[in-house]
Amino acid sequence: MKRFVIATLGLGLLAFGGAAAASNCTIKLSGDDRMQFDQKEVTVSASCKTINIELAHTGQLPAVAMGHNVVVSATADVSAINSAGAKAGAAAGYLPKDEPKVLAATDMIGGGESTRATFNGSKLKAGGDYTFFCSFPGHAALMKGKLVVAP
Repeated sequence: MKRFVIATLGLGLLAFGGAAAASNCTIKLSGDDRMQFDQKEVTVSASCKTINIELAHTGQLPAVAMGHNVVVSATADVSAINSAGAKAGAAAGYLPKDEPKVLAATDMIGGGESTRATFNGSKLKAGGDYTFFCSFPGHAALMKGKLVVAP
């Protein structure tokens, strides 16, 4: 009987945890001086009206040397955004101005800093192919991950 209760409780917690994950509306990442995000995949819910991005730079180097941001786009647009961002330069945060392919982006930050951004959840569709990445020149090769949009 005791095993049945524990198993039932465990299944109940799994079900609750799954529901909580399915309603996640926050992309929470940290980046470091080794050009890495702490996660390679993040899931958000398609039902989110607003999606929050939270980035903490856990390194020590300044933004001019090792700046990080989080950019969200369709996976097919990452390369074009990176090329345009490099041309836009540091003053523009390595992002092209008013580029509709950029679905969301945080500010560029240096070591010890953090930043937040929000965007309209309707920009993402369940099952779409999305990527989050850092647009500092050369960083997207390592600093990128898959953004899963769950129904």
